[in-house]
Amino acid sequence: MRRSLALVLALALTASVAAISPAGADETSKLQSQLDALVAAKGGPPGAIVVIQRGDGQQVLTAGVADLATAAPLDPDQHLHVASVSKAFSGAVALSLVDQGVLSLDDTIAQRLPQYAELWGKVTLRQLLGHTSGVPKFITSPVTQERIAASPGLAPPPTTVLEPVQDDPLEFRPGTKYRYTNTDNFLVGLMVEAVTGRTYADVLATQVTDELGLTQTTLPAGPELPMPFVHGYDMRKPKTPDDVSELLAGGWAWAAGGVVSTPADLTRFVRGYVGGKLFGPEVTAAQRKVRRGVSEPPGPGKNAAGLALFRYTTRCGVVYGHTGNTFGYTQLVAATPDGTRSVIVSVSTQLAPDGSDVFPALRTTEETAVCAALTG
Repeated sequence: MRRSLALVLALALTASVAAISPAGADETSKLQSQLDALVAAKGGPPGAIVVIQRGDGQQVLTAGVADLATAAPLDPDQHLHVASVSKAFSGAVALSLVDQGVLSLDDTIAQRLPQYAELWGKVTLRQLLGHTSGVPKFITSPVTQERIAASPGLAPPPTTVLEPVQDDPLEFRPGTKYRYTNTDNFLVGLMVEAVTGRTYADVLATQVTDELGLTQTTLPAGPELPMPFVHGYDMRKPKTPDDVSELLAGGWAWAAGGVVSTPADLTRFVRGYVGGKLFGPEVTAAQRKVRRGVSEPPGPGKNAAGLALFRYTTRCGVVYGHTGNTFGYTQLVAATPDGTRSVIVSVSTQLAPDGSDVFPALRTTEETAVCAALTG
């Protein structure tokens, strides 16, 4: 029996390897080298993990470790902060409610959130999801920065987080410009609560995580991560990096960046979200009507902005997804338009365009990961 089982496993492994085309194998080999170089770079992440899904076949590549203190290896079932990938989750919630007729893309703040109507009333849900609303950024307010510094591990309710800018006028006429802001997704979350009479976290669970079988995805209010988790680091002092995994309470980012998940759950999410499992073709068409816009941080290839989704046109083809970064983490989730192929790239430090060589190297690695998914 053991010999038969071993033979079956050997044949299955051979079939899996044989299913990857030479071009896909080349991209995968290149990807592993790039991951190793990224982790070895000055200021690079202590750990990086890529999950590639091609149909039912999954491939996992890693470099570095999940925890510098223990040298624990990385795996797809470890938790991490997904940062602004949370905006794709809030988009999934809102668009599923649009598909069900509970919300409309043309619903305005005046209709759904009258407490903000005086200055922001004409802004629509469509504009909030597409970052063309003109609402001011609460995260850059000096008052917000002072509040976070005074209480990083304990956040107030979402409406209190918005207080520093709620009396500020729109920065431009809605629909005329693209400007990425967390305020948009806070207002999306509040709209969801207003029309359902339930908390955003509850609606997120019923509309998205339960629907897609995401058993390890949550929206915590505090800073704690479930075990096991990938430790995130501030690499500004590479010899003695600071562990910032549980520095900031999720409530400070809420519907814009507070989700905690795993690479395995993110794979299921992006395949379902992009692949049409949460809403129908009419809503999908509206979502994918793109304009000039770049995700923050920029994703691989040429970026264009849809509704709670970005189109990434790479050297190997087009994928849709989202990026994110926060203290200790940088993320990319993306899938082909039909959701059959996907890629997750997670690294354990915050990377952004800052003039160093590390972020361009990350973008190159992300594009190679997309190519490995598409050409395999």
